[in-house]
Amino acid sequence: MQGSIPGPAALANPLGHAHEMLVGFALGVVAGYQLPPMARSRLIAMFGLWLAGRALFLAFPASLATSAADIAFALILAAHIAPRLFVAAKKLRNLALPLVLSGLCVTAALFDAFLYVALVVPLQAVVLAFVLLLAALMLFMGGRILAPAVAGQFYRQGQNLAARVQPRIEAALLILVGIAIVATGLPAAGVIARAACIAAGIVAVVRLARWRIWECRRRPDLACLGVGYAWLALGLVALGASETGPLRTGAIHCITVGALGTLTFNVMAGTVMLRARLERASEPRLVLGTALIAAAAVLRIGAAIKEATSTPAPVVLFAAAACWSAAFLVLVWLLADALRVVRTPHPPSVDG
Repeated sequence: MQGSIPGPAALANPLGHAHEMLVGFALGVVAGYQLPPMARSRLIAMFGLWLAGRALFLAFPASLATSAADIAFALILAAHIAPRLFVAAKKLRNLALPLVLSGLCVTAALFDAFLYVALVVPLQAVVLAFVLLLAALMLFMGGRILAPAVAGQFYRQGQNLAARVQPRIEAALLILVGIAIVATGLPAAGVIARAACIAAGIVAVVRLARWRIWECRRRPDLACLGVGYAWLALGLVALGASETGPLRTGAIHCITVGALGTLTFNVMAGTVMLRARLERASEPRLVLGTALIAAAAVLRIGAAIKEATSTPAPVVLFAAAACWSAAFLVLVWLLADALRVVRTPHPPSVDG
C-alpha cells in the first residue's frame, strides 16, 4: 500500500486494501463459519468463485469480471445461510444473525458495484457500514461463544455466572449499532451515528465486565477471546469519537485489526482444536497470536495518530503488517498441527 515493496497495483491504495480486507478476508471468514454442511462439489465451486474474485481483483481491479465474481459469491453465500437461519430463529432477537449476515452480503455486493462504476462518495459510506455490520456480528457471536464458555469454567470452579448472554444488553447493542448503520447512509445524521457508536461501545464494556473473565483460572484462551471483545468495545467508542481523517482510520482498525483479527484467530484455532480434541487452555500459541495481533493494532493506530499530525510513519505501518502476518503464520502452524491429529488414524479399541 505504501509502495515500498513492489506488488499488485490494486493493493497500492487504501481502497484496494479495504476491499480485500473486507470483501476478501472478512466475508471469507463469515462463509467458512456460517455455511451449513454441503456437497463437496458445491463447496469447491464456492471456494473457486471466492478465489477467482481474489485473483481477478489483483490482476484487473475494478473490472466487470472482478465485480461479477465477488457479487456472485456474496449473493450465493446469502442464499445458503440466510433462509436457514431465518427459519431456525425461534426468538425475535435471534433474527439479528440472519439480518446482519444478509446485510454483510448485500454491502459486499454494493462495494464491488460502486467500485466498478467509480462512485467514491457512496463507497466511503459502504465501507463504514460494512465495518459496523462486522461489529454487530462480533457483538452477537462473541456473546454466544464467550458466555457459555465462561459459564462452563465458572461451574468447574464451583461458582456460578448469572450474567450469561444478557439478552437485554445484547438487544440494546444491536439496536444501537443498527441506528449507526442507518445513520451512516444519511449525510445529515453523522452526529447520531457517532453517538450510537459511543453508546454501543460503553454498553459492550458493561457486558464484558459482567462476564468476569479475569476470575477464570488457568484459562488464557478465554482471556484471549475477552481481549478481542475489548478491542471491539474500544473501536466503537473510538469510531464515535472521531469524525474524519486519520483518527477515523485508526478507529476502524481497532475493529478490523484488533477485534476481527483477535476473534477470527481464536475462533478458527479453537474450532479446529476442539475437533482434534486438543486442550485449548494449555496452548501458548493462542496467547502468542493474540499478542501479535494486539501489537499490529497498536502500531496501526499509532501510525494513524502520527499521520494526524502530518508525520507519515511508513516504518510503523510496515511493523504493523509484519505483526499481523506473523500472527496468521502462527495460526497456520497451529491449524496444521490440529489437522494432523484429526487425520491420524487411531488404533481400534479393545471393545472393537
